[in-house]
Amino acid sequence: MRAQAVTPVQFNPQSRTFRIDASDMTYAFAINERNELQTIYWGRRIASGDPLSVSKAPVRGASFDTPASTTQQEYSGWGGGMYVEPALKITFPDGNRNLVLHYLSHVLSNGGLTVTLKDISQDVFVELNYTVDTATGILGRSAVIINRTKLPLTIEQAASASWNLPRGMDYTLRYLSGRWAAEDTMNEENVRPGKTVLESRRGSTGHQNNPWFAIERGSSDDEEAGQVWFGALSWSGSWSISVEQDQLRQVRVTGGFSTFDFAYRLDPGERLRTPIFYAGYSSNGIGGASRLLHRFEFTKILPHAPEPHLRPIVYDSWEATGFKVDESGQEELAAKAASIGVERFVMDDGWFGQRKDDHAALGDWYVNPEKFPNGLKPLIDKVHSLGMDFGLWVEPEMVNPDSDLYRKHPEWALNFPGMPRSEARNQLVLNLARKDVRDYLFHFLDDLLSKNDIAFLKWDYNRNWSEPGWDAVASDKQKEVYVKYVENLYGILEQLRSKYPHVEIESCSGGGGRVDLGILGYTDEVWPSDNTDPFDRLTIQDGFSYAYAPGVMMAWVTDSPNWVNNRSTSIEYRFLSSMQGSLGVGANLAEWTPADFAKAKEMIETYKHIRETVQRGSLYRLISPQHDSQYSVTESVSLDKKQAILFTFLHSSQKNYPFPRVFFRGLDPDKQYHLRPIGNATKEDAPEVASGRYWMNRGIDVTLRGDFQAAAFLLESEAPQ
Repeated sequence: MRAQAVTPVQFNPQSRTFRIDASDMTYAFAINERNELQTIYWGRRIASGDPLSVSKAPVRGASFDTPASTTQQEYSGWGGGMYVEPALKITFPDGNRNLVLHYLSHVLSNGGLTVTLKDISQDVFVELNYTVDTATGILGRSAVIINRTKLPLTIEQAASASWNLPRGMDYTLRYLSGRWAAEDTMNEENVRPGKTVLESRRGSTGHQNNPWFAIERGSSDDEEAGQVWFGALSWSGSWSISVEQDQLRQVRVTGGFSTFDFAYRLDPGERLRTPIFYAGYSSNGIGGASRLLHRFEFTKILPHAPEPHLRPIVYDSWEATGFKVDESGQEELAAKAASIGVERFVMDDGWFGQRKDDHAALGDWYVNPEKFPNGLKPLIDKVHSLGMDFGLWVEPEMVNPDSDLYRKHPEWALNFPGMPRSEARNQLVLNLARKDVRDYLFHFLDDLLSKNDIAFLKWDYNRNWSEPGWDAVASDKQKEVYVKYVENLYGILEQLRSKYPHVEIESCSGGGGRVDLGILGYTDEVWPSDNTDPFDRLTIQDGFSYAYAPGVMMAWVTDSPNWVNNRSTSIEYRFLSSMQGSLGVGANLAEWTPADFAKAKEMIETYKHIRETVQRGSLYRLISPQHDSQYSVTESVSLDKKQAILFTFLHSSQKNYPFPRVFFRGLDPDKQYHLRPIGNATKEDAPEVASGRYWMNRGIDVTLRGDFQAAAFLLESEAPQ
């Protein structure tokens, strides 16, 4: 007789406790004596028979500290003496703003749970949805707010979830901040009494903060040790995550729609669904946390999950030609790109309308007849004949005032009537919340893809919102633009993917301005930064890798000196920096020497051999480039542990000190691994073959001297052919 599989989500009716067990994690909450949902445990997996229930001990406090604030609720309304960050705040038509949510019912499903809450006096219901990935232990939480009263109400704040951590004073928060050309800077700070808010008020994800957090208990210099709670919000619009420590030293993380300028009118019978807030737990430090997120992104988030496509090696024309694209010039670049082993040729900005610079033509999505008198087909045929597929740059959500579209439909841009319209990069943002704008954007993209053999769209988005007005709807509905816009964006992407399943899409926003788990559900890769300086990219890529997998991180080799810092680096250094992610080339190939082409061909051939390990393997950050470090070392290990690649970088030699010894991680200790240098790398007295135990415990000495030096090494458990 076959034993029944244990479901990851269970309910104990005696203790009224919900328990989720998956991977190395247990999460539990219960219905307390006041009929609230109260978190009781989130951490390393415990035994199935271990008791879990609401504590009978009273919460220590004073008359100033009501139970509504001191109880670690799963999802709280603002009411009943709530002073900490609520999950939901509502104003009713009569001015009442009290909302107290109590348990009503629940439904268990295979791998999921829905718990319904109801306000104690009004017919306002909240459905809390829980999903769990059994392989990684990552939970997904979202809420659906339903108005079953007879009058409209206004939602002023709507979070997806609150995550509660054990009481403590030894927590460290990590988060990513930045700006254009300086994305994904890792920040670390102690969690202290009060509230830290990470957010974007810009209408999109933003460069300034990324909707990801990690909180470590205690402190450790070892990325592979310690307890870490982490999470990421699946939303590409304005968002907010607050990390709050209350007067009882309890820590909660609440995230969802940005509360800034937010108001959502919910008519009787209507519902509002929040984004999904994913979170997980690692007992193997921040390194283990990031590897769990990487695996989750590949198996649950990306298009074609659980087996998303490997990223092809791309060439993009932007830095070579700018806006000066034409048929013959692009064909010449394509031939040069094919000669070094590129698999996808992408024509960037400048191919459409009267586009000569960034002052005009956004919105006029027809092929420029002067640059391409016979349309795109001759160029696409040429690219295909060279053994590559064809990709194209678009920026659908924007419009130049100097365009036929804007002259015809000025009302389609976000605006406050009678007020100035603030331009950035000479463009305005189309109001995608409008159905007519949504239909227009889908129509031109559908027309473009149906008439041309295009395998890839580089979807750009080069400014944030201003004057976010929507005067086509009633005044009390206009702030819904923050939600409707993103919902329509996702709708277009979903519709395109359904009709053209072979077409892959990149999310680009002046670099990393729209990178989040929401957009990654509809796009295959992201552009982390316009900054392609290979040294700057070490810290940008390092920060990126805490939240997102190298397999979605596009990394180009561009020209030297680089335009960002006027820094000169060797072509091998540039390649090795980019080979830590999904490799591309964006240099002006017309100015390369024969030696450049030879080295590029060699490095691309090597990358194809290690691509699956780099993009899908387990990442170990062995030496961080953060905090002005002279060194950077990363290692990627294949999931079957048969291959590992080590990337080492030196900023500059100082006082004749040698490079630190490097110790591999994540290998099979009993396998025999063959060592092979990549490119010009040299090693000091390292054997050609040794056990995984040797490479992890004895390590390797790398010879790097000078400025901006790099070396890489390949370990394989099978002898090289």
